[in-house]
Amino acid sequence: MKDIKSPSYVVWDITYACPLRCMGCYSESGRRPSKLLPTEDLLVVAEKISSLKPSVVLLAGGEPLLVRDIFAVAGVFRKAAVGVQLYTSGWISNERILAQACDVFEKIHVSLDGATAETHDYLRGRAGSFSRAHDTLKRLNEYSESKFPNFEFGVDCVVSQSNLHQLELMCTKLTADYGNLDFLSFGAAVPSGLASRETFAESELLTDEQMAACTSLEMITRLRKACARKVAVSLTDNMELQENPRNRIDPVLMQVEADGQVRGLPMYEGTVGSLLDTDPFTLWANSVKRRSHPFVVKTLENVQTMEDWAQATRALDRYFGSAETLERIIQRNT
Repeated sequence: MKDIKSPSYVVWDITYACPLRCMGCYSESGRRPSKLLPTEDLLVVAEKISSLKPSVVLLAGGEPLLVRDIFAVAGVFRKAAVGVQLYTSGWISNERILAQACDVFEKIHVSLDGATAETHDYLRGRAGSFSRAHDTLKRLNEYSESKFPNFEFGVDCVVSQSNLHQLELMCTKLTADYGNLDFLSFGAAVPSGLASRETFAESELLTDEQMAACTSLEMITRLRKACARKVAVSLTDNMELQENPRNRIDPVLMQVEADGQVRGLPMYEGTVGSLLDTDPFTLWANSVKRRSHPFVVKTLENVQTMEDWAQATRALDRYFGSAETLERIIQRNT
């Protein structure tokens, strides 16, 4: 593994507040305290992240558009010439807020997990979330055509057993309905957070056979053909997020929690310190070091299947989680 001085990408779950109750939420948003920092601290964390000079910062959550200071935070990254993107559930389709988002973010990702309201709302845990997401897409489509031609927008879909059969229909409908849509991104669900629970792992994570078929060249070809027009379509198994030492992939991603804590490993519980009081380069070095921790290596090196991965996640979460985290883990299954 190379000595990587800083991350290429930073994902900051800027708040855990969320109007939805997604059954496989990686951050358990909407079910835990928001941990939203006060304005002064938000800007400190943004400055610290900017000092790492990543290529892109992705503001996620929770629902980042619930954060009053979200545009001030994005402005810090823009001032530092760091790319800044937004991940949103699309629940907030307020014209004023979305117009500001189009003006500030270079790329807006709207989460959509199905071609029908029945599928999407089931996975998202709240009736009406499908309709609200489409309201947001309609506004973004309009803004892209007129007021704000310099930003990109598209759809991110977490692929699970419940929506696997709808991917082609999503491509057909979305590219027909939104003429300015720039991208469609499909990524297999991974066992992190609530998605690591045994019940979710068994019912929604793709089986190994489904994963192989879903991420095949044949599938990506079918999805591109299903689009009503040319649009960037991507499909990934997300296996790089596993951090399996056998794969020898250089670390590129830093995961920041809502309160400024930096995770040791992006998809697993356990932090290495806070950006509020620790040098960001030290935190990144500690995060990289976590990958060679004996328990991490022992737990991940023999992972072969999705079931193995889910079991490994649960073991890592218990091992590195704080007392507060362990209490939350207990609540996952109640």
